[in-house]
Amino acid sequence: MLNAFFNIWRIRELRNKLFFTLGMLAIYRIGFFIPLPGVDQSALKEWAENAQGGAVGNLIAYVSIFTGGSFQQSTIFGLGIMPYISAAIIFQLLATVSEKLKALQKEGPAGRQKIQEYTRYATVGLCLVQSAFWLKFLTSGQNPLVYPEFLSGGYNLLFWGCGILGLTAGTVFLMWLGEQIDKYGIGNGISLIITAGIIASMPTAIQMIVEGFSLTGGDPGSYGFDTVVFLVIAFVAVVAGSVVITQGQRRIPIQQAKHTRGRRVYGGQKSYLPLRVNHGGVMPIIFASSLMIFPSMLFGYFAGSIPPDPTAGAIYGFFSGIFGFLADNFADMTGYLYCVIYIGLIYFFAYFWTTVQFQPKEMATQLRDNGSFIPGLRPGPRTAEYLETVMERITYVGAGFLSVIAIIPTIVAGVFGIPFLVTQFLGGTGLLIVVSVMLDFVQRIEANLLMRNYQGFLASSDSGRGPRIRGPRSGAA
Repeated sequence: MLNAFFNIWRIRELRNKLFFTLGMLAIYRIGFFIPLPGVDQSALKEWAENAQGGAVGNLIAYVSIFTGGSFQQSTIFGLGIMPYISAAIIFQLLATVSEKLKALQKEGPAGRQKIQEYTRYATVGLCLVQSAFWLKFLTSGQNPLVYPEFLSGGYNLLFWGCGILGLTAGTVFLMWLGEQIDKYGIGNGISLIITAGIIASMPTAIQMIVEGFSLTGGDPGSYGFDTVVFLVIAFVAVVAGSVVITQGQRRIPIQQAKHTRGRRVYGGQKSYLPLRVNHGGVMPIIFASSLMIFPSMLFGYFAGSIPPDPTAGAIYGFFSGIFGFLADNFADMTGYLYCVIYIGLIYFFAYFWTTVQFQPKEMATQLRDNGSFIPGLRPGPRTAEYLETVMERITYVGAGFLSVIAIIPTIVAGVFGIPFLVTQFLGGTGLLIVVSVMLDFVQRIEANLLMRNYQGFLASSDSGRGPRIRGPRSGAA
């Protein structure tokens, strides 16, 4: 592996791509600390610390994980890349029901470029809406998070204009950075930006463990030696499991039909159709986590809005108690009701996303048109039915793994009293994103090395003389 690292810097083109990618990520991190004008950053930081553990605090934490931005620091990159991701998901879902978008997808690169253009326009629209909501939140309430001189008069209009323009321009600039990495760098630009934002919080999590470490572990808020060892072992085990489930496939054998042309016979090769076990990726966890945040906020609002009037009757007290009970249970991320509903939503969105993305009829049609078939199955509807059945079964396993990964951080945080900033690296959306993006990044570097006859990270070595190509043994037929 050490030799593979040296091989990376021997290839000029690959070295330039890596430097360009690192440079773009450095620009992203620099812009991450440029604040919006008019926002009281100290008051915003204090509010974010007080909101930790609540419904709003959980919403901010989840948004920060998979967007590459941060609402705890109101900077020009506060929205992150979330509007672009939302627009891409919207058009991805619309492509399954819109005939026009389906036709554009079938046109090849030109059609995909047109859809990409629509996605950019939708990103700007979402930025305008989300930035307006965020600025409204900053200026509302009894204790606004904006300096007083920007709350009225001409400065208020200036604050709104600069805020909306700054947040929108920040997201568009991040979108441009991601596209530049795709074109001139190595790896998926948008995914690398999100990963950089997640990894940037790792030093803070390590610092929290170091500051709270105690050999005895008996003090409140301290972590004993056994707790630290458990965190390290759990991190290694969860990462290894994430790699296995991310790379896991169910290979369906495919047989090509034989064609006779003159005296020659063509075709007849055997291949495999790989079906990913975790076909939905991190999307089921993202959707489920987003939905689980709002019930606590809604039930808490309903419970507080019912007037405690004794003359109104017992029915008001009954509903107030029900809403209060639901608000408390949905706010407790380690509670039984929260975990059960959370797992149910993950399974629902796993099957939903697989149904939207996986098209067994089109796949069966393509196999039939290419002269391929699954042994023992007739081409056409029977093949489509078989593929759908197999995908349903492996999705059940993939959704079960996603449920375990999603629940581990909250359970560990509740049992050991460890902050969520630390336990988020034991599972959840952030860990899956980092694992999948790093695997893709390493595989792209591996492909560049092997293409130029250099030893890669995964190739077997023979005394450091490059990849060993196995051939038939001497004397073999």
